[in-house]
Amino acid sequence: MTGSVGTLAALLLGLRQTLRGAHWPERERNRMFWTTGAVLVGWFAVAAILASFNVYQASSDRWPIIQYGIAVPVLIGGFVLWRSAAVSRLIDLIPQRWIIAVQFYRALGVIFLILYASGKLSGLFARPAGAGEVAVGLLAPVVAWSAMRERRTSARAIWLWNVLGIADLCIAMGTGFLTSPSALQLGVFDRSNELIAAFPLVLIPTFLVPLSFLLHFVSLIKLSRAMPRLKASGTSTRAPCILDDRIGATGPSL
Repeated sequence: MTGSVGTLAALLLGLRQTLRGAHWPERERNRMFWTTGAVLVGWFAVAAILASFNVYQASSDRWPIIQYGIAVPVLIGGFVLWRSAAVSRLIDLIPQRWIIAVQFYRALGVIFLILYASGKLSGLFARPAGAGEVAVGLLAPVVAWSAMRERRTSARAIWLWNVLGIADLCIAMGTGFLTSPSALQLGVFDRSNELIAAFPLVLIPTFLVPLSFLLHFVSLIKLSRAMPRLKASGTSTRAPCILDDRIGATGPSL
């Protein structure tokens, strides 16, 4: 719960600092901040309320519904990223290094390993999900630092880190479904993942997992926009930083 609230606070703080350095009119900056903030806080509040009422509670005799808590935010967020001109401008504004570094919160996946060691989670789920999350989280600041340095190797590192992060999320979801009590449970009946659908741990798949997917999408979108400029800059590996440019912004960078 603390990790989710802290992640939300970090997102809002980073957004506020980024918008302060933008060329946008003050009214437009404030509108973007409060609109985005309301969406993030509202999303978290809905996820927390549904979780506290055990809406996602798993049962071996019924179809799971936790997948809707994961898929719906990803689909809505992906559509907004694809169609919204305002969000597209915001993506141009936010530094790549911040988009990556904020996912340091993924290291909180160590809780899966702790719960596995204490006999409360299945190893089939906890070991790959926990180890993968910790690896992605610890690599986040390293890749973010790389985004400010060598150009071609940085682009490759950013791409590989995003692929690793998305693959880790998919593995965690797959093993989670296979080991949680539901009509889809295919293994590990002696130590089912009942906790993953219980409050507050269920906030990980219903808030932090969709958030991570969307942050990966934003990072890849920003990387794809930077590639033409990277190719045009020539073959120098020490060319001026373009992977981390903030279009339409001035002032100190994050």
